[in-house]
Amino acid sequence: MKTNFMHCTILNGTEKMEPQQDMTVTVKNNVIVKISPTTGTSETGRCIDLRGLYLMPGLINLHVHLPGGGEPKKKEQDNTKMAKLVMSTPLTRWIGMKLCENYAKTELMSGVTTIRTVGGLGSLDAKIRDRILEGKVDGPRMLVSNMAVSVPGGHMAGSVAYAAESEEQCRTLVRHIISEKPDLIKLMVTGGVLDAKVKGEPGVLKMPPAYIKACCEEAHKAGLKVAAHAESPEGVRAALENGVDTIEHGAAPDEDIIALFKKRHACDICTISPAIPLAKFDRGLMHSTEMMQYNGNIVLEGIISAAKTALENDIPVGLGTDTACPFVTHYDMWRELQYFHKYVGVSKKFALYTATKRNAEIAGIGDVTGSVEVGKSADFLITEKNPLEDLAALRTPYMVVMRGKLYEKPEIKKHPICERELDKC
Repeated sequence: MKTNFMHCTILNGTEKMEPQQDMTVTVKNNVIVKISPTTGTSETGRCIDLRGLYLMPGLINLHVHLPGGGEPKKKEQDNTKMAKLVMSTPLTRWIGMKLCENYAKTELMSGVTTIRTVGGLGSLDAKIRDRILEGKVDGPRMLVSNMAVSVPGGHMAGSVAYAAESEEQCRTLVRHIISEKPDLIKLMVTGGVLDAKVKGEPGVLKMPPAYIKACCEEAHKAGLKVAAHAESPEGVRAALENGVDTIEHGAAPDEDIIALFKKRHACDICTISPAIPLAKFDRGLMHSTEMMQYNGNIVLEGIISAAKTALENDIPVGLGTDTACPFVTHYDMWRELQYFHKYVGVSKKFALYTATKRNAEIAGIGDVTGSVEVGKSADFLITEKNPLEDLAALRTPYMVVMRGKLYEKPEIKKHPICERELDKC
C-alpha cells in the first residue's frame, strides 16, 4: 500500500533547501516514489494530512557509543570493569544488548534515523544492526565498527577498544573485527580529556604511526574505511599520514594537516557536544578537576577550529554527538546542530544540511538516505515548527518515519539535570 504525506512543507536536506509548501510525498515499499504539489484529487492508499507541518530527512548521527546513555554519574565509573562484567556471561551480554537496543531506539524516537557507532561492546552493535534489519526490534539504520583498536593505556582500552601491542597484533585484531561484519573500523589514536595526565596536553598521541598504518592497510584491503579518535594536531597528522579516512573530534590544523586532508580525501567529524560540559559546567557538577576543565577548553577550541578551517578549505565536515560522554544523551542530536551553528558560525540551513544529506554522503549512503528525493528511503523527521528559523524545533518530533514505518508523537524519557544544565548553554 502507498502512503501519502499530504499538505506538508518539505525541507529536502540539500545545501540550498528552501521550504516547499503544500506538497505531497508518496511512499511505496518504504521508498519515496513521488513528490508533487498537493491537489484536490484523492490519492490512492493511506493519506496522512500534515496540515503544513515540516517534513525533512531524518537526522544522521555519525558518532555514537551505544553502551552508555550520557546521564550524569554521582561518582567516576570504571569503564573497563563494567565492560568486563557486561561481557562475562550469556545473561549479562543479553542484558547489555537490551540496554544498547533501547538506546538505539531512543536515537530513532528523537528523529535520528541513521547512526554510526564508533566503539561498542564486542560485536553487540552488529547484532543489534541485524536485529533491526530483520524487524525484530525498532531502531535506526546502523553503521557499526563494533570494538575499536587502541593500545595499552590508550583511550578506552579494555572497555570499547582492544589494546594492541604490536603491528602484527593490530592486523590480527582488525581481521578479527572484520570477521564480525562491521561497516567501518575505529582506531583510538590519541588520548582524551578524561585520561590526560598533564595540564595543557589533552589528546596525546598514543598509537604509534606504524600501528595506524597496519590497521588501515587491513581495513582498506577489506573495503572498509577507518575512523580515528584524534584530539591533538600531532594525532591528526599521524592518523592522516597513515591512511585514516575520518578524523573524529579534531584539533586546530596547520597548512600541512589541511594538505593531508585533501590528499587523503578525508573528512572531519565535528563533535562539540561532549566538550561543552567539560569546558563550561561547574566542576562540582562534572566531578572534574581544574586540569580536566582546562584541557576540556583546549579540546573544545580545537574541535571548533578544525571544523571552521575544514569548511574554509572545502574539506567535508560531518556531525556527531559522541553520546555516552557525560551529559551527552541519545536524544540530543539537535543540540549538536545548535552548537555547530553557534560556535562554528554556519547558518541553520547549513547545519540541517550537514546533519542530513552531507552526513549521508560522508557515511557512504548518500544514494540511500539523507534527502527527500524520489528513490531514497522514507526516513523522515516531521516537526511542527520550522528548524530553519529555530533549530530547537527539532527537539520535539511530531512524527518520525523510518524505512516507511511511522512513529507518531514519539515519547522519550529525559534526564532533568541534563535538560536544565544544557539549556543554559
